[in-house]
Amino acid sequence: MKAVGYGRLVEKFSLDVLELQVRSFIHEKSLRRSVENGAMREFYYPVSYDPGDAWQDNLVFALKYEGVQLEVLAALFVVIGPNEVRDFIAAAHLGKYSRQTWFLYEFLMNERLDLPDLDRGNYIPILDEAQVLSCLDRTQALRVKRQRILNNLPGPREYCPIIRRTKVLDSFDLIAVKERIAKRLGSYPARIVERAARYLYSKETKSSFEIEQENPNERRVNRFIELLRQAGGDDPYSEADLVRLEQAIVEERYASSGFRKTQNYVGESLGPTREWVHYVPPKPADLSSLMEGWTVSCRRLRVSETKILALATIAGFGFVFLHPFEDGNGRLHRFLIHDALVACGFTPRSLIFPVSAVMLRRLKDYDAALEAYSKPLMEHLTYTLSDRGELSVQGDTQPLYRYPDLTAQAEALAGFIEETVDTELAAELEYLALFDAARERVRSLLDMPDKRLDLFVSLCIQGKGRLSHAKRSRFPELRDEELATLEQVVAAEMERPPLSNSILN
Repeated sequence: MKAVGYGRLVEKFSLDVLELQVRSFIHEKSLRRSVENGAMREFYYPVSYDPGDAWQDNLVFALKYEGVQLEVLAALFVVIGPNEVRDFIAAAHLGKYSRQTWFLYEFLMNERLDLPDLDRGNYIPILDEAQVLSCLDRTQALRVKRQRILNNLPGPREYCPIIRRTKVLDSFDLIAVKERIAKRLGSYPARIVERAARYLYSKETKSSFEIEQENPNERRVNRFIELLRQAGGDDPYSEADLVRLEQAIVEERYASSGFRKTQNYVGESLGPTREWVHYVPPKPADLSSLMEGWTVSCRRLRVSETKILALATIAGFGFVFLHPFEDGNGRLHRFLIHDALVACGFTPRSLIFPVSAVMLRRLKDYDAALEAYSKPLMEHLTYTLSDRGELSVQGDTQPLYRYPDLTAQAEALAGFIEETVDTELAAELEYLALFDAARERVRSLLDMPDKRLDLFVSLCIQGKGRLSHAKRSRFPELRDEELATLEQVVAAEMERPPLSNSILN
């Protein structure tokens, strides 16, 4: 097999870029086909598609068949230089791929080529909506007169993430999921939905802390719950707002007054003076421009109801990979996911979906989503770690963080969201409906005090309609025949189909 397109450009010029998520090959015995392996995609083409070895022809092939990969293009333009790029564009300056190259060079290099503005030609988009989930809607795209380009990139040159369309993401039907949510909530009395909401705020908070292996006191739990209740309000993407949020969830003595000024890392201790470094975020000197680009990206996507998943992924995972604070990044990352879901109308107001509970239960999948980005990046970093735990990174590493491909993270998040709606939300609503129905039936037979009644019903539900011998002893005032009757009542309620079944099916 022969690598072509971006793969050939990386080989030819020894470009120092992260592992390609989209790769193309020429195979003399292959028909045109594609293979998806998670978020990675490989294309195979017969010999008739071979663009040869020239960088210009491989660039055209890449733009035509593989889409826009900003990190590779930025590295390529540095090596090629402005003169060769200008000559390539001038040879066919009205062509689609020449115009895209022209715009992308000036966008990425922040340098104007010696070419006159175009005065004719239709406007063409930079990103293909059929290939990229995170591109801006046409009504939002910026019209660039110089190349007659529709700039629908989600971010500026300082930070511009990409989420590609895949089979997994195309199968994630936001409208259908929202309809399921509305039907499920509508099948339960308002009082049950309100009680479920109160519980889910608490569950989400405790799950988010547990992911970080923290055991917060009640005051910190309540502060985070209050933070979650603010999700979906004014956008939280400025440094001042992020600092305010961080100060609300970390211990006061460790709270920040701004983005970090020192190099941090994510790791674990293997003993005295021994650390296993999992991930190294950007250098402090690079953080300001990266966070400014992240802010722009989030704000551009926040106004579109069709980009909910893209916004939630970039706001949440993009933030945690930049890691702008010394503490609280993980909890803020999950808060930002909730904020995006509420702001774009996916999560109903006054309700929270405990996505963190699903992440906690599927911790391997959550870790895999984080490592899909962190592991390839770590292969390109050189750093030293002192005995005092101070980490120092060598070289210019900012380009590694500027143009992340967050497709794998979007796929994982889509799965977490669906499971949250269909499992966590459904289970809590049904539990409360069952509890209320069983409680009323038991009370109709025996007028127990409220606390005793609640305890009996909850223990009986835990025991699948029966009390164990140990739990029976907690109700010495009840005769055996009374206990047996009350157990039967609870068991009968547990056998009834969920309230939402008739509507959802």
